[in-house]
Amino acid sequence: MKEIILCKYGEISLKGANRSYFEKMLRDILKRRTAPYGNFKIYSMQSTVYIEPLDEDADIDSAYRIAKNTFGISAINRAIETEKNMEAILNTVRTQFMPYIEDAKTFKVEAKRSDKKFPLTSPEISAEVGAVILEESHGRKRVDVHNPDVAVRVEIRDYAAYICAGQERAIGGMPVGSNGKGLLLLSGGIDSPVAGFMIAKRGVKLDAMHFESFPYTSERAKEKVLALAEKLTEFTGEIHVHIISVTEIQEVLRDTCEEDYFTLLLRRFMMRLSERTAKSFGCDALITGESLGQVASQTMQALGVTNSVVECPVFRPLIGMDKEEIIRISREIDTFETSILPYEDCCTVFTPRHPRTRPELFKVEREEAKVDVQALEDAAFATLETVVIGRK
Repeated sequence: MKEIILCKYGEISLKGANRSYFEKMLRDILKRRTAPYGNFKIYSMQSTVYIEPLDEDADIDSAYRIAKNTFGISAINRAIETEKNMEAILNTVRTQFMPYIEDAKTFKVEAKRSDKKFPLTSPEISAEVGAVILEESHGRKRVDVHNPDVAVRVEIRDYAAYICAGQERAIGGMPVGSNGKGLLLLSGGIDSPVAGFMIAKRGVKLDAMHFESFPYTSERAKEKVLALAEKLTEFTGEIHVHIISVTEIQEVLRDTCEEDYFTLLLRRFMMRLSERTAKSFGCDALITGESLGQVASQTMQALGVTNSVVECPVFRPLIGMDKEEIIRISREIDTFETSILPYEDCCTVFTPRHPRTRPELFKVEREEAKVDVQALEDAAFATLETVVIGRK
């Protein structure tokens, strides 16, 4: 039996003259991501990427899982490849395919002919395959064309035929790296990993930026952020996490500036440091997990104040989402349970009792002028360390 994985394109199939660029990028990503699991041949035809194991040691289960979570793939299935004639197709159903649908009580057969020269029509192929399944099941299965337990698919392509038990929805989106590279501000909460996932789905390769406040925040808080980055690599591949200490900045702001402005001033420093890091590591945009009105620092006025200190684009993919929507996605990508671990982050240190929700820029700048912004920024940037998470 020759088993193969079929990965159907999503948006790539809509591309025009540059479609081959995206196809090659997707193949290269799949080659890198499946390499740890064995020797696979990866090629594409007719809006499908084929992942073919080349020896018995290849771990097709792991390759299937990683392909399903690779941006650019919209649907996926495991199929049996056979010769492109009805005798071979029906014999494959009898001798090899039945275990694939062992647990199903009802089924239907869907046939698709990419090769229109094939002598039978799609309904004729479906009827013959369905008859064999009924014969081999000895009355244990029946046809249900409206709500079957499984949809058996027969695809007649240019060089072979493929038989599979339905197909699964994959992650969709665009291949990572096809739309540039961005720096995700990864705090350790629920929102920022979801923001990273959503912007990576649009083809953006991620680095991450984390701010720590040792000794006010613990080593466990840092480990939590690295664990979240590890969760994201299931979809994005390798992530470089850049870590900067803002302890000195926070202490100076606490001792020098009005308490009500503390969070806004700190976030302005974070934005400056993030932009500086982004430029140092080839990132063209910043990505944050902010949602409009969720907390005091995420009002329109507050976001305007923090945006004013950077020139690069700031992407906020969660800006119009409510918390329930964000939590739902965090559960789907398996970051929620890690995000709610009770380890503090730097934004919880020295939190003002009455933060400004509608700040005026000139008043924020007046408070900021009380400290040596450049010296504090330089000192913080000197603490930068980078941790590489996950495989390419």
